[in-house]
Amino acid sequence: MVVLWFGGKTVTEKTTPPAAQTGGKTASQAFDIEDFLKKSKEKLTVPQANYVNQVENRISRGDVKIQQEKAYNELASFWGDSLHNHELYVFYIYKASMLVNSEKNLTFAARQILADFRNEPDPAKRGWKAEQAIALIEKAIELNPSNDSLKVDLGACYVFGKGMAGDAQETMKGIQQLLQVVKKDSMNMQAQMVLGIGGVVSTQYAKAVERLQKVVQYQPDNAEAVSWLAEAYAGKGDKANAIKWFEVSKRLVGNPAYSREIDARVKELR
Repeated sequence: MVVLWFGGKTVTEKTTPPAAQTGGKTASQAFDIEDFLKKSKEKLTVPQANYVNQVENRISRGDVKIQQEKAYNELASFWGDSLHNHELYVFYIYKASMLVNSEKNLTFAARQILADFRNEPDPAKRGWKAEQAIALIEKAIELNPSNDSLKVDLGACYVFGKGMAGDAQETMKGIQQLLQVVKKDSMNMQAQMVLGIGGVVSTQYAKAVERLQKVVQYQPDNAEAVSWLAEAYAGKGDKANAIKWFEVSKRLVGNPAYSREIDARVKELR
């Protein structure tokens, strides 16, 4: 579950806080998936276009949900596995999962989308993908209201989605979801970590340090938590601790490219 939730993400691709990332572009700019689908189809070869049309026709004719689900999954596989089109992969796994009233299916699809949009540099696409994941998780929570892991996922979608793209209100929505979880279980390290990241994103650096210190205390090898802790200290103006934790993150990650980025960051701080 942890691998799925973090999507195998490493600190070397850690999302930059919105002030440095968006360049004035916000998640309010809508992503038009139907227009994107149309343009993507125009780039297909004739055999590829014929295959897509054939599967789409099965969806329109299908009178049983299981047939439609199968067709949507086939399209997701085609666009995602064959063409590496992340947007249309998300589009079709969302459609397939919404047809199935299964907490397991909804959760699996939502976590795949969450892992995908954490690496999405375009704010509009990031916001749209987050919306798909949120809808899936909300439906899963309806089926199992006591599942705190789902609530952590929901909070993460708000923080890493439009929140990370610069929408402060979305960040606060995520924080409120996560606070419900830690109020019940202060040892939920997933919730504490996303709260800490949310604190950095919303410039609540003191709170972010408190949350992330707790995560690092119990998970000293959590490279992402260490990296964000360094960012929290940097935002707070505590250069000495920021440099200390950036150096720790270098040792944990052990990636030359990441080390070069951190060396540059440390040079700025000094």
